[in-house]
Amino acid sequence: MTNNIINKTPSAYAYPLLIKNLLANPLRQFPNQEIVYGDFKRQTYREMGERIHRLANGLAGLGVKPGDTVAVMDWDSHRYLECFFAIPMMGAVLHTVNIRLSPEQILYTINHAEDDVILVNTEFLPVLEAIRDRIEPVKKLVLLNDADQPPATSLNIDTEYEALLAASDPNYPFADFSEDTRATTFYTTGTTGLPKGVYFSHRQLVLHTFSVMTALTGSRQGITRNDVYLPITPMFHVHAWGVPYIATVMGVKQIYPGRYVPAHLLRLIQREQVTFSHCVPTILQMLLASPVVNEVDLSRWKVIIGGSALSPTLAQQARARGVDVFTAYGMSETCPILTLAQLKPHMLDWDEERQLDIRCKTGLPVPLVELRVVDEEMNDLPHDGKTPGEVVVRAPWLTQGYLKDPRNSEALWHGGYLHTGDIGVIDEEGYLKITDRLKDVIKTGGEWVSSLELENLILKHPAIEEAAVIGVPDPKWGERPLAVVVRKDGQEVGETDIKALLQDFAAKGIISKYGVPDRVVFVDVLPKTSVGKLDKKVMRAQYTVE
Repeated sequence: MTNNIINKTPSAYAYPLLIKNLLANPLRQFPNQEIVYGDFKRQTYREMGERIHRLANGLAGLGVKPGDTVAVMDWDSHRYLECFFAIPMMGAVLHTVNIRLSPEQILYTINHAEDDVILVNTEFLPVLEAIRDRIEPVKKLVLLNDADQPPATSLNIDTEYEALLAASDPNYPFADFSEDTRATTFYTTGTTGLPKGVYFSHRQLVLHTFSVMTALTGSRQGITRNDVYLPITPMFHVHAWGVPYIATVMGVKQIYPGRYVPAHLLRLIQREQVTFSHCVPTILQMLLASPVVNEVDLSRWKVIIGGSALSPTLAQQARARGVDVFTAYGMSETCPILTLAQLKPHMLDWDEERQLDIRCKTGLPVPLVELRVVDEEMNDLPHDGKTPGEVVVRAPWLTQGYLKDPRNSEALWHGGYLHTGDIGVIDEEGYLKITDRLKDVIKTGGEWVSSLELENLILKHPAIEEAAVIGVPDPKWGERPLAVVVRKDGQEVGETDIKALLQDFAAKGIISKYGVPDRVVFVDVLPKTSVGKLDKKVMRAQYTVE
């Protein structure tokens, strides 16, 4: 076979897939569209475009050059959106620092990423003060301040963000460079070992933007130019799932809330008439439990749930408020979105219960994603909705490795597919459903028991607020399930009640009899990771010792 490689005319422009090319059309077409930062600031796309140029010039004045790394420690804000564009558009690398990590972990990520400049919100100055003597080398600091007065700090602040922009030229010559240039770096919050650095190129971010945008705009459960967008996913966490880039390309009105306070979020939804958001289940649960929710009309609100499983119970609560809720799936290493649990057209007439089952699945792969469920020999398993295997993927935006970590990088890509570490099934309609994490699946008496399935069943009890199921060592069966649950305020429920509930499901054939936990532990709060996921490593360590 002869490869017909195209001939390139010497004068032809190759048009590299760079983040700057996401920005040009919306600035021209929607210059007066609004971007709102909580109660602090309202600005237009035109103003955002000018501020992006000023930020790039200001950073260049601080010595930032292509290949350098600029870290950001901020709440979700208009400033963060400006950094999403200006820093990679310069040819520098944006390091979105997970401000919910411990000071020691933050120190590790700053040093490992080799940050050159740190943009830091006033609220996180104490963190830097505690670790400054161990930051290598000393960084230049830019203060992000929402107050009228500068804060008291012993740190050497080089400049303040707004002062930097005000003193900088509104025109920066954003040059072309290779689309494979690294644009962003951030760190996974895995439950074992040190955080791992994942990284993405301009090409990957542009392709992720357009592929996910295609999926979202091709369905009633998606985003349109008439929507009002409020992310409730931290911007340090996988680019807030990449949706701020999509919203900007589309010229959508955007609302950035700052801190996540349920009453404040709900009032923003009401005041700005928000219609599109995404968040983890914990946030949605907090919003629906807030007394303020009774003052807010949520019937026009579309919400993507990611980060952990959407339980049918939580989905039912959201649907009762009129929320169009559905699931997305991905991970830090996948940029992140791989699938969306949108309803197919023929499902729109289904009753609510049948639709709910689809909404809570992991979803259909978005364009350009090749997704398989395989056995240990990488053989494909039947798409029967029953046969579980590991989920492996290929897509043009998957991280190509872990930063400075070739051993774990090879393990991630073993066999030429990215290994998610998730166990799932694919049904006849093509929908993926994650049934567990490889590290969380419980193997008892040689049989797999899904912790996620048990958690969802426990949550059907009206007195239970949250539930986690873990495997603990057992001398006879290898492992046995243990349930750790949180009661709703003022509710009385005991271990016997939870076991009876699960034994009833076992009698109906929904779960196996050996899936009923031997123990149920009641706690006031479940341990969670910095991005709101259940921290089962902590629970396994705690309850294995007992």
